[in-house]
Amino acid sequence: MPRRKRATSGSRRAAERAQPDGWRRALITGASAGIGAAFARRLAARGCDLVLVARRDSALERLGAELTAAHGIEVEAIAADLTDADRVRAVERRLEESERPIDLLVNNAGSETEHAPFAIRDRELLAAEVYLNAAALMRLTHAAVRSMVPRGVGAVLSVSAGAAFYPVPGSAAYGASKAFVNSLTEALSEELRGTGVRVAAICPGFTRTEAQARLGLRSEIVPAAFWKEPDEVADAALRGLARGAVISNVGLLDALVAFLGRHLPRRLWLRSVARTQQRLKSA
Repeated sequence: MPRRKRATSGSRRAAERAQPDGWRRALITGASAGIGAAFARRLAARGCDLVLVARRDSALERLGAELTAAHGIEVEAIAADLTDADRVRAVERRLEESERPIDLLVNNAGSETEHAPFAIRDRELLAAEVYLNAAALMRLTHAAVRSMVPRGVGAVLSVSAGAAFYPVPGSAAYGASKAFVNSLTEALSEELRGTGVRVAAICPGFTRTEAQARLGLRSEIVPAAFWKEPDEVADAALRGLARGAVISNVGLLDALVAFLGRHLPRRLWLRSVARTQQRLKSA
């Protein structure tokens, strides 16, 4: 069962302040570090109670204690590896809980499980990657939306990627799974028109997180201008959601890359993308 930290009565009053978007409680996946932790800190500063989901129980406990102490909010922690269908169902059940409803779902969990050409990848890791990035996100989104629509309020914000706008040789499954996120988001945005429930996605490019070291990527080959910090991504995502953007980017450079991915003929840039992906992993 998720563990819950209770705020004091004074801090409960702070947590119950009227939110600009009507959010009292947000559930964030992949919350223990990087972009997820940045979302947690931003929402906690607004007085929003949190449900934090990630694999690392100890990291969730530390972050929850920090945010409760700093902002007087209530924090629940759910340790869950979202490549495990049983743990995904546990998070679904929390999203569907009616007595302590979730007003904002942040689908942040998602990554490559390894960085290598498709033909030589481990098939189980490949399947886990696609499940995490696409199927688990879809299941959690469905649980959230189905609970929010009858209440007439709520939002789902998914962290997609700049790679969603074009095929990515060298990260083929990752790019395809993020394209799924964008397509799902755009379709649901239209389906949910007039319900009071909004869906949106943010598509960051290169972002400094633990992923680069875990995947053994050569971050130094990427020009400094392309890098973003997790806080920048979280801020841009929340701004985009507030202004009603369905798909948004982090800054003008990311927006330009997305525009080119949408509109330039693929023959002009596909091999260049493939070469860059190969260099990222070269010894």
